[in-house]
Amino acid sequence: MSLEPFSKKQLLVLTWWAEGSRYKSCDAVICDGAVRSGKTFCMAISFIVWAFSEFDGASFAICSKTIRSVRRNVTTPVRRVLEDMGFCVEEKISSNYLQISYKGRVNTFYLFGGKDESSAALIQGMTLSGVLLDEVALMPRSFVEQALARCSVASSKFWFNCNPEHPAHWFYREWIKKTKEKNALYIHFLMDDNPSLKDDVRKRYESLYSGAFFRRFVRGEWTAVTGAVYPFMEKDEAFCDVPSGAFSQYAVSCDYGTVNPASFGLWGRQGDVWYRIDEYYYDSKKEGLQRTDEEHYRALCTLVGDRCVDTVTVDPSAASFIQVIERHGKYNVLPAKNSVTDGIRQVSTALKEGRIKICRNCADSVREFSLYRWDEREGSESPLKENDHAMDDIRYFVSTILQGGEEEFFAFAADRRKGCEAVF
Repeated sequence: MSLEPFSKKQLLVLTWWAEGSRYKSCDAVICDGAVRSGKTFCMAISFIVWAFSEFDGASFAICSKTIRSVRRNVTTPVRRVLEDMGFCVEEKISSNYLQISYKGRVNTFYLFGGKDESSAALIQGMTLSGVLLDEVALMPRSFVEQALARCSVASSKFWFNCNPEHPAHWFYREWIKKTKEKNALYIHFLMDDNPSLKDDVRKRYESLYSGAFFRRFVRGEWTAVTGAVYPFMEKDEAFCDVPSGAFSQYAVSCDYGTVNPASFGLWGRQGDVWYRIDEYYYDSKKEGLQRTDEEHYRALCTLVGDRCVDTVTVDPSAASFIQVIERHGKYNVLPAKNSVTDGIRQVSTALKEGRIKICRNCADSVREFSLYRWDEREGSESPLKENDHAMDDIRYFVSTILQGGEEEFFAFAADRRKGCEAVF
């Protein structure tokens, strides 16, 4: 495998722990900054090489938000490089660990996902000689602190890697702002610090983000979100007419409400593009009358008509409405992925890449795009809970159907109606 020459910052990540380095006595290294800046790849190589320079027969942890993201972002990209360097890598997929050997030494690297508060229990009780925390800003503090507490072996070190979040984030305040107190080496990366990133790819990434996400993921700044959530959707040319011709697939996304508005979006696929071709939006406060689950279900059926819909994805908190859809047995229903900030990033990228398009006849979606705003209170990382119902159902569609959620796969199941195939 051929590699581009490393940049100065990448070389520092690779060698900070080595003999002769002025940073050898540091207890931790922290790399943050722009996306695609090359920090994760060189950190993973450095972590494993360091482990073999110091230990034999030891245990380590490599952590990310999910096990799948550990493999995708960390272990899979570096495996071939390690093997080219003479390491023997054996992965125990069912047990989530790597057993790596080099010149008679053997160390074990356990893989962990720290997606919520309950994840801390997964790593509790272990004894580790070091831990690499990829996407550390996306993990709960309890998991991170439990992982660090496991590193009780002499000469153990901590390795942190992340893209920026908001400036009130606990990791920014407790680690990045206190690097001297924590005896940590802090290295801030930009896209220019990745020699393998071509100019056209860099420009494409710069075009995908706007506002706070541009400052975070392109400039690498820890900055608060402000203003419009989707500022590039405030112009009429951001929307399109319903395209002519047949659609190869249909799906529906639902943000359910009785007191609050209910918003259902009908999506049709042509080629690689999903179009929001119609919608149902009912505001009980405006209409002066609440609708029952059954009435909303009948509205769903009217929206779909005689189309063969693959999947209906629904707000996961709408348990009663999900039960109604399942009881009727007409549609395959899937509870939506509901990570708000990650989902907004996914929607923003999908809109800018043209993978989803909103048709002008979806008047309530068009209206909400112009009104949807971030909550600008200090420490908040969420949009205001107003003018957000079509926004939520669009987010459910992208994160659950278009992206497939964090699991990143589509499962197939037969629809109860003849001739239909359901894509989850």
